[in-house]
Amino acid sequence: MFRKPLVLFVSGAALAGLAWYGWQAQRHLSTEVAVVQKAGPAAVDQAPKKDGKTEGPAARPDGPQAKGDGPPAKGGPRGPASIEIQAAINKDLADVASAVGTLRANETVVLRSEVAGRIAYLAFKDGETVSKGHTVLKLDAAVQEAELAQAKAELALGQTNFDRSKDLAQRKFVSDSALDQAAANLRVLEAKFQLAKARLDRTVIRAPFSGQLGLRNISLGDYVKEGTDLVLLEDVASLKIDLRLPERFLGRLKKGQPIQVLIDAFPDKTFKAQVEATDIQVDANGRFVLVRGVMANPGGTLRSGMFARASLTLAERKGAVMVPEEAVTPIGNELFVWLAIDGKAKRVKVQTGLRQDGLVELIADVRGGDQVVIAGQQRLMRDGQEVRSLGAGSQANK
Repeated sequence: MFRKPLVLFVSGAALAGLAWYGWQAQRHLSTEVAVVQKAGPAAVDQAPKKDGKTEGPAARPDGPQAKGDGPPAKGGPRGPASIEIQAAINKDLADVASAVGTLRANETVVLRSEVAGRIAYLAFKDGETVSKGHTVLKLDAAVQEAELAQAKAELALGQTNFDRSKDLAQRKFVSDSALDQAAANLRVLEAKFQLAKARLDRTVIRAPFSGQLGLRNISLGDYVKEGTDLVLLEDVASLKIDLRLPERFLGRLKKGQPIQVLIDAFPDKTFKAQVEATDIQVDANGRFVLVRGVMANPGGTLRSGMFARASLTLAERKGAVMVPEEAVTPIGNELFVWLAIDGKAKRVKVQTGLRQDGLVELIADVRGGDQVVIAGQQRLMRDGQEVRSLGAGSQANK
């Protein structure tokens, strides 16, 4: 009889207890959320873990405050930038264009026979040096000598006939037309005499200029035809050297510019030449200009046809300011170098000139002895930034 009301009472008490517990849990959760929202994200990092330990920000591997990561606190001190420096130097420079070429004799000619005939006289030895007008060889001239003698006799007879006609004309024994005919005949005979003399002269081969003869390939008694090569004659007291240079150098070429010449046959010696002239045309295919130089050849040491390596000095600069190539920093379309002055950085706009052995010429407000930054430029942000040089001999902080 009392059992049913008792069950109902117990069930009601249990439901009431569950409702009270849910209300308390909801209240506690709302309080924690409010505290977290007020404290910010840092409070979440300090939340206790299941094992009772607390993990701070340093325990987060990806946190912004990990050691060595991220910028320093706003307004905090910034240390000097680490750089490497080297002193700019002054050096004499030469703007040089290099080329290869071939040595040529100042004058060269192949002596050839102008008439056919048999060699009757050889007046030279292999490699002999001869002067202008020297007789090199003679051809058999019996026929030419006979023709000359005949022309000489006919000329003498013609002269006699003219003199007689002239005397008779003065005494009116012959007409003026007869005298004119005798004069014309005399002129014809004079021309025949000069022709015979020239033919005889062609049997003698003479040197047209002073020089050195080559090796002969003919012998006494050989029959040669008109135009046969006899021997080479060259003037090697001075030599020419022809060089092909790109057309961009044309405006900087001048007569008398020095040329340094190296010959493979004489590796330990440098020969000197100078620009004599440039060709009047530029090669349209290769876009180069032919430059001719001249050089002395005392003693005939050099020979025509030798391969030559030449360096043509286009301009010279005394005391040019040189720095390592890595010191130049491109920014956009401009070039800069950083100077280290009294422990502070200064950026200077520059133009570059010649390059030599890893150094580059600076055309700017930089002098020899100035300390230029060669490494660490990426750490420099502004003029006046403090710098600290690494390595021996640095002077950034002095």
